[in-house]
Amino acid sequence: MSRQALRGQHHILRALSQWPKDTIRPEIQFQTVLQKRFDQPKLALSEEEQLRQANALYSLLDNRYKKKYPITGSLLQPKSNPTYFTDLLKELEEAPTRSYFERLLLRVKGLVRLQ
Repeated sequence: MSRQALRGQHHILRALSQWPKDTIRPEIQFQTVLQKRFDQPKLALSEEEQLRQANALYSLLDNRYKKKYPITGSLLQPKSNPTYFTDLLKELEEAPTRSYFERLLLRVKGLVRLQ
């Protein structure tokens, strides 16, 4: 592999090493899947293409698009269910710490609806 191609791969691997760990599904990590993809010898990408992909990873890491296009006001509070997104965030934060019994109880609650 040429020196320039190694430079592009180095940037990609550096960006993947900074990627946050997924607490919801710890057995499958985004960075390990992408690292396997870029380690394949069949994948012959030019240095320019590798640098473009590394730039895309860095832009996602830096939340570049969240900063450029901020979401405010009514988009986060739909009229049909104003607390939807706050409830969703709360649920995602609590999910990794739930016990087996708590997960089973929530599943049963979802199946049985009393109206």
